[in-house]
Amino acid sequence: MMEVRFDDSGLVPCVAQDWRTGEVLTLAYMNEEALARTRESGDVWFFSRSRNELWHKGETSGNFLRLKALRYDCDLDAVLALVEPEGPACHTGERTCFHNGDAEVVAPHEAVPVLERTVEARRTASPEASYTAELLADPPRIGAKVQEEAEEVARAAADESDERVAEEAADVLYHLAVLLASRGLTFSDAFEALNGRRS
Repeated sequence: MMEVRFDDSGLVPCVAQDWRTGEVLTLAYMNEEALARTRESGDVWFFSRSRNELWHKGETSGNFLRLKALRYDCDLDAVLALVEPEGPACHTGERTCFHNGDAEVVAPHEAVPVLERTVEARRTASPEASYTAELLADPPRIGAKVQEEAEEVARAAADESDERVAEEAADVLYHLAVLLASRGLTFSDAFEALNGRRS
């Protein structure tokens, strides 16, 4: 087991990152006991500097961070907790504590999780409410659309601009997200299948 280097106050910063989407959820601190409890329990524990006490994340809100893996930086003085969040990570009710600042700037890695959450939100809408809801109400059509869009990106790759290829690829990804959601799956299920193929 790695020996983490705590600072002079007996603390180490811990970044909690969504295991499935890669989104950064929060930054907090751990002392030796919080790290030990996290390792033993499978739930993330922090040390509250303001309250000067251990803090079982989610104990009062129900928004637990279920631990999937712990990683450490090269100097062993910072911890990365890969977690499955059960509800919002932020006490404000936001999904992530990092919701201030340049929120209108959307990073490329945010595209898939935002798309999946949008598709999921459309699942309960009436088919007239949106194109996504219309597709979800007609599963055979979803498969046909994936096939159609895949053919279009292949044609674009043969003789169209890189911009058109990217646009058509985005159409494939959107329709694939809807297809996966219609089966109760997400891109992370496909990513796990890919990871299982590593040699």
